[in-house]
Amino acid sequence: MRRTPALIVGGGLAGAATAIGLARAGLPHLLVERSRETGDAICGGFLSWRTLETLAGLGIDPDMLNPTRVTRARIYAGTRRADAALPHAAVSVTRRRLDSVMLAHAARLGTPIERGVTVREIDGLTVRTADGATFTPDALFLASGKQDVRGMARPETARGIDPTLGLRVRIAPSPALRRALDGGIELHLFDRGYAGLALQEDGTANLCLAVHRSRLQAAGSPAQLLAALGRDMPALGEWIALIDGRASIDAIANVPYGWRQRVGVGALFRLGDQAGVIPSLAGKGWASRSPAGSPPPRPMSAAGPDPPSGGRRISRVASPARSVSPAPSGRWRRAGARRGCSRFCALA
Repeated sequence: MRRTPALIVGGGLAGAATAIGLARAGLPHLLVERSRETGDAICGGFLSWRTLETLAGLGIDPDMLNPTRVTRARIYAGTRRADAALPHAAVSVTRRRLDSVMLAHAARLGTPIERGVTVREIDGLTVRTADGATFTPDALFLASGKQDVRGMARPETARGIDPTLGLRVRIAPSPALRRALDGGIELHLFDRGYAGLALQEDGTANLCLAVHRSRLQAAGSPAQLLAALGRDMPALGEWIALIDGRASIDAIANVPYGWRQRVGVGALFRLGDQAGVIPSLAGKGWASRSPAGSPPPRPMSAAGPDPPSGGRRISRVASPARSVSPAPSGRWRRAGARRGCSRFCALA
């Protein structure tokens, strides 16, 4: 059995951001991540200006992600098209690049990271891994993304009677793609779903879809759905025609879009998609799950008038209405909890 003051489960955007905050505060913690190397999670890969402000506050330079800015959007619905300039510049980036930069920054600040650790079950504050190890942290930060952990699964009813699936396929770089998408992003709306297309830092285009299961079943398969959309929507079909027939179509099923955790429990904090799930490619990430769209909080330490043993506490971690502090017994507690989901949210 291993003890640690704070355990972060998941090394994606939410977990890495939490680690950065705890490391800056000088508070002991450990981050465990199931993958041995950073993968490219299914994601819209679009960062709004508000998210860029948050990343900058964490010490992440947007130019490290992608020096090219997204300044305009084009939206298609049937035969209609609308073009608009974005209020401020945004960025499109692969999750492999974003997560790698975030985790590397956390490690530089002193976060201990253990990779290849798969969490199988959570019971209260007891965490059991696939290799039989057990962690008993004083505070637990659950940032496992869209993947549920036994004992902490989001309710099946949140998926609805016609669950949403996420699909993603890469389109190889080409001069035509660069000319059409450089500095822009496209959204294509269709019956029971939508698709987003953005040019990322590696030159590929990220075609990401959110689609209800009934629509996919009607088409037959992800490949057949793309083919049908290409026939019905010429503007989207132009890009679908560029997909290499050997390219893999990544999928994630039963995404509970719209669900959010409304109450907290003890010293257990849900972060990112484990706190609330927003539509892919919304680009809001943290900000869209914040009250009034305000930027998400950053973990910080502050000495209280009568600090508990340890002399420091984390304030505004995981929600604007929560603070976490080591109690005199050495366990962590949540102060001032009220309704509201975590604002450490994985990129959508």
